[in-house]
Amino acid sequence: MKKRKQNQSSAAIMQRSLVSMVATLTLALGLLIVAAVGHQLYEQVVLSTDHIAASLKQTVIDGDDDWENWRKNSTLDTSSTYVHVHNMRQDAKVKNYYSPATKKVQLAKSFPFLTQLRYQANQGLFYYQEVHAKGIRYEIWQSMNSYLAVLIRVLVVTMIVLVLALVVSPIFIRRLAHRLTGPLSDLSQSTKHAAEHAKTGVEMLPVPDKPTEVTDLAKDFNDLLKQLHDRQEQQKLFIMNAAHELRTPIATIRSHAQLIERHGRAHPEIVLKSVNYITEESRQMQQLIEELLQLSRADRLTLDTHLLNLSETVQHLAEKLASAFSQTIEVHVTPNMSVESNESAIEQILDNFVTNAAKYSPADTIIAVNLTRDDDGNAVLAVHDQGAGISAEDKSHVFERFYRSANVRGTVPGTGLGLAIANQLATINNGRIKLQDNQPYGTIAELILPLATTKERHQLNES
Repeated sequence: MKKRKQNQSSAAIMQRSLVSMVATLTLALGLLIVAAVGHQLYEQVVLSTDHIAASLKQTVIDGDDDWENWRKNSTLDTSSTYVHVHNMRQDAKVKNYYSPATKKVQLAKSFPFLTQLRYQANQGLFYYQEVHAKGIRYEIWQSMNSYLAVLIRVLVVTMIVLVLALVVSPIFIRRLAHRLTGPLSDLSQSTKHAAEHAKTGVEMLPVPDKPTEVTDLAKDFNDLLKQLHDRQEQQKLFIMNAAHELRTPIATIRSHAQLIERHGRAHPEIVLKSVNYITEESRQMQQLIEELLQLSRADRLTLDTHLLNLSETVQHLAEKLASAFSQTIEVHVTPNMSVESNESAIEQILDNFVTNAAKYSPADTIIAVNLTRDDDGNAVLAVHDQGAGISAEDKSHVFERFYRSANVRGTVPGTGLGLAIANQLATINNGRIKLQDNQPYGTIAELILPLATTKERHQLNES
């Protein structure tokens, strides 16, 4: 059983299957060749015997002279063909004529169901035929030994070919199997080695030139390894950033708590100030924890989407947000635009856009919320601000978790998670977020969503 299990590799299975197939095909081909040659030889014996019978029927052998003339004029090979002429006429002087050695083969016995085939020890196999003409019976025995010799040679050659095929094919098939499965074995070993050294960093697998399937598999493995490594690095960075962001408010809360503990009684005036610091830092820590939970849920969230009148939703949300910020919020909405989306996710993304715009813009500026349709048939929800804008270097990082530009860190409150959450929610809604510069200054944050089809919009209007 152990040996059986050890031979269940692709190479072993391929070798056994191909050897069995080659042996079966060679044997079947050999049998077909033997059958075809045997049938052809049998047809030749029958044809030769028919010619002799026709010659005898045309010649009426009614006496010694007739017999001698026929023997002289015929091409009969007396070493392989035997003839007995039995004259059954009443006036026949001689009843029987025999070619040489015919009396010996008369004793040959027939086979059951094969009456035309006769066999006699020391004489071999014969084909027997009996014909009648003008009161005379002609019996012919045609020796089949020469034909059998040819058939045996064909059979021997076929067996030699079969043996050679069984000897040579395993060697060839083994080499072929090694060429096909060798790269897979190497890839398996490389995978084990990569798994053993995973702690030292990502290790790419070697990519063979052929076969194509193994080449593609190795490339896919390498892509997967890189993705897993990048995700692991992101998780490490995420934990480090989360710990860093939590450590600062915790340290502030602890220091003020110690300050109250040590000097609160002697200096009551510091209690209120420290409590305000503790309240503010705890609020920021609560906000950070809530955003971390939102981000965690967004990573594994599957939103329940439905047909949504985006125009009405954006108009309502923008009006609700207008009272929460000092900037003036202007709303320009194209009517009757519908999308297949989740209203709560749209609200959270728009809230993030407007909050960021207000956070980085002067209080006396205008924040524009526009909903339009682009040339590709998508709904574009854009928030325009007149703030400092985002540098080209920062644009490539703003969707990273906890990323904050160096010129705003410590001066503008925030956790660096808002855009990461918005981007994840947009992806779940089959949309995408795009950031570009506002002219002459500021930023445009866009949420691009595919519009609903005409049929879906008609269903929404009917409801």
